[in-house]
Amino acid sequence: MSTNNDSTQHVQIAVADPTPLGLFGLAVVTMVASAQKLGIVEGVSWVLPWALFCGSFAQLLAGYFDYCHRNIFGATIFSAFGFFWSAVGMSWMIKAGTFGPGLAAGVDPKAIGFAFLAYFIFACIGTIAASSASLFLFVDMVFIDILLLGLALDGLGIGGHFPHTMAAYTEMAVALISLYGAGAGFLNNFYGRQFWPVGAPLGIWKK
Repeated sequence: MSTNNDSTQHVQIAVADPTPLGLFGLAVVTMVASAQKLGIVEGVSWVLPWALFCGSFAQLLAGYFDYCHRNIFGATIFSAFGFFWSAVGMSWMIKAGTFGPGLAAGVDPKAIGFAFLAYFIFACIGTIAASSASLFLFVDMVFIDILLLGLALDGLGIGGHFPHTMAAYTEMAVALISLYGAGAGFLNNFYGRQFWPVGAPLGIWKK
């Protein structure tokens, strides 16, 4: 006797919320990178490990598990910026001559300026979505928008030294805001209640 079972079963692996890890990775790399931009530390040699592991790997890991959570916002944003820091780290390595003098000689800052511009446009789209998530995420994304705009203008050679300064201070703000968000996400999940507030969604775009 044969039976036909046309039902489809969906199995979802239960994983912890990866948002605190992703935000912590973002906080660490932006704090170190902003210190370099502000001239507190020199060079990018000691920034590079944090870019690759905290900026890239931690955010990619968070993005992967957010895909498991079916959280399209966290999955897309964390993954996109995880790849962002991989590319930035490799750009620093090319400029430093890690891959040979030929590639180093062919560095054109305008190329990375256009990459920053693309990320700025994408981040603005993410900011629209963040307004329906929480006040914290919206504010964090707004500062990320300003940071990427400054980086884009600086890379494209527009506005003199001002875009670099704007990016430096904004990046430090992103670090501090993201660190707060990482702490809020960790403590709120750990205690199962709102330990640190993240603010209600603005609800601007929802019908």
